[in-house]
Amino acid sequence: MLKVNSIVYKYKDENQENRYDFTLEANRGEIVGIIGASGNGKSTLLDLISGFLTPISGDITNDDKNISNLMPEKRPITILFQNYNLFEHLSVEKNILLGIENINRKNDAEKIDEILKEVGLEEYKKKIASSLSGGQQQRVALARALLRNKPILLLDEPFTGLDFQTRTTMLKLVKKITKTKQICTIMVTHDSSDCDKIADKVYEVKNGKLTLL
Repeated sequence: MLKVNSIVYKYKDENQENRYDFTLEANRGEIVGIIGASGNGKSTLLDLISGFLTPISGDITNDDKNISNLMPEKRPITILFQNYNLFEHLSVEKNILLGIENINRKNDAEKIDEILKEVGLEEYKKKIASSLSGGQQQRVALARALLRNKPILLLDEPFTGLDFQTRTTMLKLVKKITKTKQICTIMVTHDSSDCDKIADKVYEVKNGKLTLL
């Protein structure tokens, strides 16, 4: 279980001082949706969980282990962003390999084949990333994230810009993977209908706080 325990963070912009105080729980095999108007702190929450921002107080635990002081690369977390972060001149296979820290060609080739099958791209292994559609590129990014095999998956509005059918397909794929692999998925979205489709529970960010809906 992932627990965000009264994480407090403050920063100043040009107009005001913004203060956030977040508390959240998410279980394995569960998708937690995070909604709220722009500027209310959705991405700030993900940055705190992933370690890109340091809170003033509070802590974050995973399976009762405090991960608050770990560097981002040491946390049991992987993130899927809105932009795919692919190297367009490289093949699907090589882009996915970028998610592996210590490469073992034989074993990793088998893992890549398995992951590509999960995301429905088994026939695209040698294709150059720039030749793929937006939905296919996002599948490659998801495959790369899954290959890291972390228990927590953070989604920062990754399907914005995709057409309705592709977006729906990707959401269903995330749900299937979350349940099958029993990972904890936290999905930030500006579209509450995404949560209606796949989320087990939904929090709203408003005035710097999370409310369970």
